[in-house]
Amino acid sequence: MIRVLLKQKLDEKSFKDRRRITLSEVCETTGISRATLNRIANVPGYKTNTDIISALCKYFECMPGDLLQHHPEEIREQK
Repeated sequence: MIRVLLKQKLDEKSFKDRRRITLSEVCETTGISRATLNRIANVPGYKTNTDIISALCKYFECMPGDLLQHHPEEIREQK
């Protein structure tokens, strides 16, 4: 399973910028809908597309590998 580390990146950016970053701010800046951001943040294994990953990478100023995490053991557990 691939997990999007949205909550972790929000925490890191909040700490770095010394202010609270909300999903609403990410939504407004990236153009990604609030519903999609909520699903990415709260639904394990939520499937998204490369356009959304690209927009999040641009917002967080990171590479896809910094935003995505592979969990092969979770794939076996779901079968």
